[in-house]
Amino acid sequence: MKDPALPVDSVQFSAVPPGSRVRQEGSVEKPAIACKRKAATVECEGSGVQDGNPHRRPVSPSGRPPGVVERQEFGHGSGICTCSKSLLHVETGPQAGAPMIGTSTDPRMIEDKVIEIQEVWKIFGEKAEEALDAVRREGIDKAEVLERYEAVVGVRDVSFDVNSGEIFCVMGLSGSGKSTLVRHINRLIEPTHGQILINGEDVGALSPAELRALRADRIGMVFQNMALLPHRTVRDNIAFALELRNVDTYTRHQVADRVIETVSLQGYGDRMPSELSGGMQQRVGLARALAADPEILLMDEPFSALDPLIRRGLQDEFLELSRTMRKTTIFITHDLDEAIRMGSRIAIMKDGEVVQIGTPEYIVTNPADEYVADFVQGISRLKLVFAHTIMKPPGQYEAENGDLSDMSDWPEADPEADLDRLVNLIIGVDKPIAVRTEEGQLVGIVTKDALLRGIQGEA
Repeated sequence: MKDPALPVDSVQFSAVPPGSRVRQEGSVEKPAIACKRKAATVECEGSGVQDGNPHRRPVSPSGRPPGVVERQEFGHGSGICTCSKSLLHVETGPQAGAPMIGTSTDPRMIEDKVIEIQEVWKIFGEKAEEALDAVRREGIDKAEVLERYEAVVGVRDVSFDVNSGEIFCVMGLSGSGKSTLVRHINRLIEPTHGQILINGEDVGALSPAELRALRADRIGMVFQNMALLPHRTVRDNIAFALELRNVDTYTRHQVADRVIETVSLQGYGDRMPSELSGGMQQRVGLARALAADPEILLMDEPFSALDPLIRRGLQDEFLELSRTMRKTTIFITHDLDEAIRMGSRIAIMKDGEVVQIGTPEYIVTNPADEYVADFVQGISRLKLVFAHTIMKPPGQYEAENGDLSDMSDWPEADPEADLDRLVNLIIGVDKPIAVRTEEGQLVGIVTKDALLRGIQGEA
């Protein structure tokens, strides 16, 4: 039986099996899937399609008339489709016929691109160009580049987009290239090859004056070491960037006082940095970045040197600020727990390369390789994995277990209920969980076996 279209404006789906084909029905405007690995085919009816990598660049011109079907290989896994009351079906593969369930996706994931990083390479050394040619031609690794050209590969062919208001985390161990990468965005480092676009403008093509304006007005940067001016008060440290822009004293102090309140430092404006704790100094650094009201924040391990309780408190405060101020943020960290807690999406780097990009749930449940799997093996899935990932389609459950006509005594959950919530629902109950949309449509069944497998990491 064919499932009716879901009345949603955006559809997020996850765990599309490798080799599956997904059909999308409805009036499609900008279908896209944020996943690197190409394994499933998506057929879209509408005005064109976009490619299946995280960059969301169109692979075919727009303007296809309704009813014309284009086929494009897409990735295996989660993604965003912005469409009008459309439904995604898996047509082939292990979950044939299963609808891809609409959820209330994070609106930050479907807004305009603010930052575009396109095929960026950074090789340090006098023979950087020769080394780049050899890497592209012969595929030599980082160690061989160092041996043959006395050059170091810092960033290797990195591409991704960051959307308006999104917190995009870049996670990796020391030496993975994450801090080198983020310094390309405001051109503290020049790429050996590639482009960085901010709102469609090529950062590499800016004049010195335009670059200074970009750094002063549109991009704020927060480092692990705040480098506060020890001879200036908290207020004057926060207002320092405005002072450099020749903003008058009255205005910059007004702005500083407003930002002091935003970061919960009321009453400390006249204190010196030496009188503050580490966490308070970190707030001053964040306030200094916010004082110029930049569109973009670059956060390079801002909380990593703090004690765990202080760190968690600042994470909470920043997430709240992000919800209210909607700054587009690239957040660098070496801690996967922090990346999962902070990020709308996560890029995991190794040896200068991005090895996987995805939502926290997708990365934890579908690691791209052993490197990523090692990172996520100790991560609790209780708050990360959701009902829509582990549920069975109603038709499949009915075929295996019988009629679904009487479900009056079943516990119910929405598709975005996490495992922790599902565990609480099923304790002391001998019935599975019915998963329903806000409109009451039955979209899946979660059994105890499926729930246990999800907790174990087999979802």
